[in-house]
Amino acid sequence: MKRFMGAIALVALFGAGGAWVLTSPSLQATGTEALPGGASNLENGRTLFYAGGCTSCHAVPGAEDKTRLGGGLALHSPFGTFYAPNISPHPRDGIGAWTPEQFVRAMRAGVSPDGRHYYPAFPYTSYQRMNAGDLRDLFAFMMTLPAVEGRVRDHDLPFPFNIRRALGFWKLIYLDGKVFEPAAGKSAAANRGAYLVEGPGHCAECHSPRDRLGGIVSEQRFAGGPNPDGKGVVPNITPDASGIGSWSKSDIVELLTTGFTPEFDSVGSNMAPVVKNTANLPQSDREAMADYLKSLPARPSAVKKAPK
Repeated sequence: MKRFMGAIALVALFGAGGAWVLTSPSLQATGTEALPGGASNLENGRTLFYAGGCTSCHAVPGAEDKTRLGGGLALHSPFGTFYAPNISPHPRDGIGAWTPEQFVRAMRAGVSPDGRHYYPAFPYTSYQRMNAGDLRDLFAFMMTLPAVEGRVRDHDLPFPFNIRRALGFWKLIYLDGKVFEPAAGKSAAANRGAYLVEGPGHCAECHSPRDRLGGIVSEQRFAGGPNPDGKGVVPNITPDASGIGSWSKSDIVELLTTGFTPEFDSVGSNMAPVVKNTANLPQSDREAMADYLKSLPARPSAVKKAPK
């Protein structure tokens, strides 16, 4: 019996050790490659800042100046409540003391400068598609914004979701570390639209249903889903009849510019601040995004709208 119990303890020890290795943030090596040389392009960084909708989550709630990225917005989800952190250039409370390399690793691998996993409420599963040069430019632009003092409170998560180390298992399933590769045979504009939608724009993060572990259901990507905060539905944005199939390219561009739909309605809820960001993009980028959305596979809506 002693030998049997000893064997069980040994197996448990090896199992725990294996789990510890598999959940290590050091496994997420993406984003650790050398940054390209040369000066940062601040104008490109500004474009990516608005494509990424950074102000939507990280601007101080209620602040008139949306470039004050002091965080604090509560993001409700089935797993608990996340609070968007301070990502202003403040050296103590924000990301002002980060290096560009640390920023790239955070964005593409979901790993903090002190070696901890970030929760995927921070959509690094999309940001991982961004190339290192663009992320360097984005970081440089963000360092020109106002430094905001004040740390944001910790996330409010129940057990077992408060075990941050376990996110290593989640990443093994949902984080592939692949940077966007332009499709051969497609125009530069078509590839630009795909890059913006799938990468910095992270459109699929809200417009797709998720499985029980919080990962996007790939077969229903962009087909809409329940609002994470439990209020209403995020619409289907594929060219299906239940989505934007009847919309023209100019209809999509108009929505990304003004927030108005072809039905003479205007977007609200979480989409309103998104439009305030996309309105700052070059017209050519909004057109490229529209082209890409129209090229997606048509998929029936993943969830039905609640009756009015």
